[in-house]
Amino acid sequence: MNGLALALLILFGALLIGGILLQPGTKGGLGASFGGGGANSAFGAQGATPFLSKATYWLAAGFLGTTLFIEVLIIRQSRSVLDKTIDKAPVTAPAPAAPVPAPAPVPAPAHTPSKK
Repeated sequence: MNGLALALLILFGALLIGGILLQPGTKGGLGASFGGGGANSAFGAQGATPFLSKATYWLAAGFLGTTLFIEVLIIRQSRSVLDKTIDKAPVTAPAPAAPVPAPAPVPAPAHTPSKK
């Protein structure tokens, strides 16, 4: 399910970028180079502007919906967005080590009188 949702998200994103770039701006933009005058004859007097606007709205809605769906999947799995792996082994604390006995005190050297 995650793979399908991710593939849909990428598809919506690519189509949304393409739809935005094809829209005619005030100075033509990429829409003029790809569509040019042919768009006027194919889509009527107004060109492809109404169609591209509606397509952009629907693609943006699909992109947003897919993004929210992926977020719901992540929340249901009770994992963080920052987790890299899905199947992490639980981290357990190591068992406490056996206490090491303190070393026995070393007896002080006996004082020997010095010969003068």
